Amino acid sequence: MDPLLVALGIAAGVSLFTWIASLVTGDHSWVDRIWSIVPVVYVAVFWAASGFTDARLTIMTALVALWGARLTFNFARKGGYRGVEDYRWPILRERMTSGQFHVFNIVFIVLFQNALLLLIALPAHVAFENRGTPVGALDLGLAALFLALLVGEFVADQQQWSFQQTKAATIAAGGEPQERFVTSGLWRVSRHPNFFFEQAQWWVLYAMGAVALGAALHWTLVGPVLLTALFIGSTVFTESITRGRYPEYAEYQRATSMLIPWIPRDRRGATADVPAS
Repeated sequence: MDPLLVALGIAAGVSLFTWIASLVTGDHSWVDRIWSIVPVVYVAVFWAASGFTDARLTIMTALVALWGARLTFNFARKGGYRGVEDYRWPILRERMTSGQFHVFNIVFIVLFQNALLLLIALPAHVAFENRGTPVGALDLGLAALFLALLVGEFVADQQQWSFQQTKAATIAAGGEPQERFVTSGLWRVSRHPNFFFEQAQWWVLYAMGAVALGAALHWTLVGPVLLTALFIGSTVFTESITRGRYPEYAEYQRATSMLIPWIPRDRRGATADVPAS
């Protein structure tokens, strides 16, 4: 069977599951819970279709599996698999009628996000269609870059996690945190370094598909483009919530790049903490 049809069938089944689960439980974070899992499955489908013999697909599958393992670990330790709903959805429910949020759930949370999870994995389809193309220095360089970005995301998430744990302990002891959000380490040069590294990894996977094809542009570009658009839109919304909680966050925004790590400007006054993403 065509592996693309298999991947489409899995995506349809996952979409149906996340929609029904959201209706039954009233919890709309089911896509978050499968986010780090299904792209690994999609890429592995193409690897399996190659007979597990294509070197490039083997590398791509291994890289995406490492991505999924890291993200699953980070999501789990924040309580993502214990029924903790994305804090943004209750806010949106308050701003919408029941009918409006139901449409939003179907169109954006379920259909769009599940489609996106398939799209970002489809450079593996390009690699499958061009299997047998020799793996060269460019492939290995891209794989090394993917791993470097993966390490960067792990470091950023660990810095945020450590800050949040210290902050919670200080509050539990009756103290007042000196800062209310993390601004040190990678967070000094980007307000969302974890988001930057996350997106960049999928651009690298796209590039690996392009190398297999022998062309810089191919239709699966839509995956990383939509992913970047989603992250930017989500970040703008998240930061609007954060500014409402911490007025000093506006100064952090002024001084620090939103996504791409960059030299920060001088800051005027204290800073505060971004809620865990």
